Amino acid sequence: MELNIDVEGMRLPATLDLPAGPVRGAVVVLHGAEAGHRSYFCYTHLAHLLPDMGIAVLRFDRRPRVNDHDVPLVRQADDAAAAVELLRRHVGDAPIGLWGWSQGAWAAPLTTARNPGLVAFLILVSASGVSPAAQMRYGTAEQLRRHGFADTDIAELDRLRATVEDYLRGHIDRAAAQQAVDHAAEQAWFPLAWLPHQLPAQPGTWADMDFDPEPVFAQTSCPVLLFYGATDAWVPVDASIAAWRRATAETPTRLSICRLDGCDHLPTLNEGEDPASISGQYSATLLSWLDAHLGTCATG
Repeated sequence: MELNIDVEGMRLPATLDLPAGPVRGAVVVLHGAEAGHRSYFCYTHLAHLLPDMGIAVLRFDRRPRVNDHDVPLVRQADDAAAAVELLRRHVGDAPIGLWGWSQGAWAAPLTTARNPGLVAFLILVSASGVSPAAQMRYGTAEQLRRHGFADTDIAELDRLRATVEDYLRGHIDRAAAQQAVDHAAEQAWFPLAWLPHQLPAQPGTWADMDFDPEPVFAQTSCPVLLFYGATDAWVPVDASIAAWRRATAETPTRLSICRLDGCDHLPTLNEGEDPASISGQYSATLLSWLDAHLGTCATG
C-alpha cells in the first residue's frame, strides 16, 4: 500500500506492507545516514519477513538534506512519530515498534523519549552509545587500522578530526582548521578520514555532533532488542553496550543483546549488501524476540 507522511509541508512517500490476516504488531523503519530510501535492502527484507508472522511494516523515504547538511536527529524523530501516527490508523490497537539501523538507531530512542507512550518496543541494529563525533573518531581510526596504516597515521587522523570538531563547535577559526585539512589531504589515508577537502564557511553545521545518547536511552521504558556485528568497524560495540546497560540498570530485563557472528556494521555476512547476504542468526533472533514480546508489549 502506497502512502504519504505529511511533515512540515513535505510529503514523504511511504510503503505499508500488511499481513494477510490479523495484525499482531507493526514496525516503522528508520534509516541509516547513507540509506534514506525505503527500497534499501535491509528495509525490504523486513517487509518480506515480518508480514508472514502478522507484523505490518511501514517504510518511508527520509526527508532530504538541506544544503548537504544531515537531517537533525530531532527532525528524524518527529518524522518517525508522524509515521507511527499514520501507521496507527491502519493497524488499530496493535503494538507499534521502531526498527532503526546506524543513525536510525539514535533517532529511534529519541522518538520514544520525545513521545512517551507512543512506541511499544525498539529493535536497533548497530546502535552507537557514544556521540556522533566520538563514533566518527572511532570509525575512521578503525578504517585506517584495517587498511594497514601505522599508529602514527591514526594519531594524526585523531588530531585532525579534533581540530575540525573544534572549528565546527566555533572554538577556533576556519583558517587554522582548513590549514590542517590541507596538510592532511596530501596523506594516503585522507580518503578514509570522511572529511571534506573544504570546510563549511560557518561553524555549527553539524548540529548533532555532540548528541549524548545515554540520557536518551535512560528515558526509554519499552523492551529493546540490540544487534551488533561481531566485527563492526564503525561503532564501538563494547562502549555502546555499556551505555545501554547503565541506562537500563533499573530495568535490565527489558534489554536483549545479540552479537551477530560474521557481521560488521550491517546484519549481513561477509559485508554483503544484498538480501541474500542477510545473517540467518539475525533473522531468526528477530523473529523469535518479536514472537515472545508481541504478547506482552502495550503502547501507553
